[in-house]
Amino acid sequence: MAKNVIPYKDSDKGKKEQVTSMFDAISEEYDGLNRVISFGIDVKWRRRVVNILKKREPKSILDIATGTGDLAINLVETGAKKIVGLDISKGMLAVGKKKVIQKELEAIVEMVVGDSENLQYESGSFDAVTVAFGVRNFEHLDKGLEEIYRVLKPGGTLVILETSVPTKTPFKQGYRLYSKYILPAIGKIFSKDRSAYRYLSESASVFPHGPEFNNILKKIGFIGMENRPQTFGVASIYIATK
Repeated sequence: MAKNVIPYKDSDKGKKEQVTSMFDAISEEYDGLNRVISFGIDVKWRRRVVNILKKREPKSILDIATGTGDLAINLVETGAKKIVGLDISKGMLAVGKKKVIQKELEAIVEMVVGDSENLQYESGSFDAVTVAFGVRNFEHLDKGLEEIYRVLKPGGTLVILETSVPTKTPFKQGYRLYSKYILPAIGKIFSKDRSAYRYLSESASVFPHGPEFNNILKKIGFIGMENRPQTFGVASIYIATK
């Protein structure tokens, strides 16, 4: 079970409200700082998600926790005719909408405000659902995954890109040092919301990964689970079928 880490420990608001406020606050700086924090490797990871779905030729894709829309825009390469980028943060979506307009993709990519734990779509609406660095922000993980399962068509594909924790030496020790000291320090220097990057680091370190996360997907009802560790295990791509 995922530990319920929250961004603002002195707030009495729920995790969902806090996460929304946090991403609204850092939306303008998120892309640039994210490239710095991940050394740009996150771009390669998203490309791998796209390549996985290309082979499955989905006609409709829901990208949950789309943020500033990078993955939703990249997913155009799959040939899908309808891509919905959904996020709870209006600030992040505003940045994403600008990108969609600049690339003249409005006919394919739609950016909408929505709650991952209460999706506004009918059951069986999408051929594929993607989530990049978003499931650990769900307030109720099981509920969010159940909603994903519901809106997928039978035989539809779920692809999740999420942080994980390396298990092999010396990468395990290096990751601990980086996540505990370096990442929060970068956020402290460059971000106006210091708590945000402390939260991103802490939530990544305690989130279930590998077989543990696959077991959660299996409990929801998914089949054919596959886990592909990325870059020494600092991230993982999970693939599952409804």
